[in-house]
Amino acid sequence: MSVGEFDLIEKYFAPLASKGPPAFGLQDDAAVLHPPSGQDLVFTKDALVATVHFLESDSPEQVAKKALRVNLSDLASMGAEPVGYLLALALPAHFDAEHRESWVRNFARGLEEDQKEFSISLFGGDTVSTPGPLTVSLTAIGAVEKGRALHRFGAKADDHIFVSGSLGDAALGLAILQGTLQEENAAVRSFLSDRYHLPRPRLKLGRALIGLASAAIDISDGLMADLAHLCEASGVGAQVFDFNLPVSGAAGKVLERLPAYKNRIWSGGDDYELLFTVPAKHVGAVNRLSEEGGLALTEIGQINEDRHIRLLDQNWHAVAGAGEKTGFRHF
Repeated sequence: MSVGEFDLIEKYFAPLASKGPPAFGLQDDAAVLHPPSGQDLVFTKDALVATVHFLESDSPEQVAKKALRVNLSDLASMGAEPVGYLLALALPAHFDAEHRESWVRNFARGLEEDQKEFSISLFGGDTVSTPGPLTVSLTAIGAVEKGRALHRFGAKADDHIFVSGSLGDAALGLAILQGTLQEENAAVRSFLSDRYHLPRPRLKLGRALIGLASAAIDISDGLMADLAHLCEASGVGAQVFDFNLPVSGAAGKVLERLPAYKNRIWSGGDDYELLFTVPAKHVGAVNRLSEEGGLALTEIGQINEDRHIRLLDQNWHAVAGAGEKTGFRHF
């Protein structure tokens, strides 16, 4: 007997939701959420489409975790604490019944694992069939102290520019997974591929930056592209230095052998690190955050007034092909 839409929901998604509010076991048409006292709610949505945002060879667990984590990364950039999420899943019509149920079972397992890690639950959603590619659309909901959310606007001239973690890992990992980059070192392959499959939403950092950062954004489309978004919202420009950009040991090994891939550091997408600006008076506090939290927070440049975005080398010359229009774009 074929397992239908409502069977899949009851069997695999209802266990991910609370039996009481806000989800009521997914038995109603909508969830009922009581906002935490004294806090603003923060909403974000990202859609992931097969062959665009993930590989068809990626496991259902990997797709589930990436869909959730890229949204949590948006909440991190706003300084918000995750509360829950809504999910829409469009399964290809060519999936037969057995494949469909197996895929959903493993997808739900991935969500369950990350729900435990990030202390959130499913509020509701929809499951449909599509003649097109497999698509996951997820809306994450967070909460932040009233009036204290971080924004892209707010950066001022002379603010210091910081980035968390390391850059370019996911872009290099994708190249390895696609077969365009050959890497014999198994440890390097594993590290970079994992960085593509499993973003690390910097939620703790985002909350800690409230009161310190003047502006923030998560890096999804590439450093230079997302820096341009932040600067446009703030009405400023920026200069960053290529020799300051943080690179992991694994990425460094690739670049030593294949320096032509260096542009992936500033133009590759899927980093999901936080890019933020800090007034000079708070730089010391940010450096202490890095030391105490065990997460690299690297100063990479400075905000200026001229509205141009520049990547400079050690001689202060503009790096070729590193303009603000680099990075991933859908259209």
